[in-house]
Amino acid sequence: MTLVLPPRLTASAQTLREAARRRGLPTVQLPDFGVPPDLRAGHLHAGPGFADAVAPVLGIALLEAPVDWLARLPRSYTRREIVVMPIREAYGLRRPAFVKSPNDKGIPALVYSDGSRLPGPDEVDPRTPVLVSDVMAFDTEFRLYLLDGTVHTGSRYAERGRLSPGPPSADAIAFGADLLAECGGTLPSAIVVDVGSTADGHWAVIEANAAWASGMYKADPERALDVVLRAAAPADATTPRDRPFLRGPGEAAVGVPSVGARPGDLGEGEGAGDTRT
Repeated sequence: MTLVLPPRLTASAQTLREAARRRGLPTVQLPDFGVPPDLRAGHLHAGPGFADAVAPVLGIALLEAPVDWLARLPRSYTRREIVVMPIREAYGLRRPAFVKSPNDKGIPALVYSDGSRLPGPDEVDPRTPVLVSDVMAFDTEFRLYLLDGTVHTGSRYAERGRLSPGPPSADAIAFGADLLAECGGTLPSAIVVDVGSTADGHWAVIEANAAWASGMYKADPERALDVVLRAAAPADATTPRDRPFLRGPGEAAVGVPSVGARPGDLGEGEGAGDTRT
């Protein structure tokens, strides 16, 4: 099965391409979002825009976390209030909050001083779901590649808000294993989850990302490729266990009911360093 790559390759895509070639897996880099009629491919690694254009044509099924996954996690794994809601409701925020798209980059992931600073209805469908989070500072952040209920590989990617790729710590891997033991059934079989530690030594989930669209940093490329190939694979190979986690067409603009507290119910924030959800 061929691995499809987008017109512009990130460093991670280049590394994955090399890993695929070492494995004997053909790769093809498309010049644009068009799919040649004779192309047969079963996997991809690319951003959501390219994936949404190419995957349906090629019959590739994309796995991702549910839009409300982070908001539904037990508080013991997030250590902050997180809400998923249509952006039209987030416009009512009257205090600083970290806001982002759940599975895409459509809404810039930033601390907004209030809801009036969010992209307006002239830019975004009012039904677009967003995650609204308390502001929280992370001391060190890690990316974990999860496969079949285990931490398959991982990497540190930031320290005190600054890019700092390196090996994953044993504590990060242990936290990921604990998360999978309690909440693994809420995730697809192949996914990336970012976790972080705070200055006082607590651990929390930062976010989940689709493995087919995630940067690797210093993760083992061969093992990261294992996760990518499962996360973006032929649709007819999707198992019943993974069917609830298939990305649908127009996912970024699908309206969702609010999950969690209302905007005014959120706390006042916990820090001013890295402010990811």
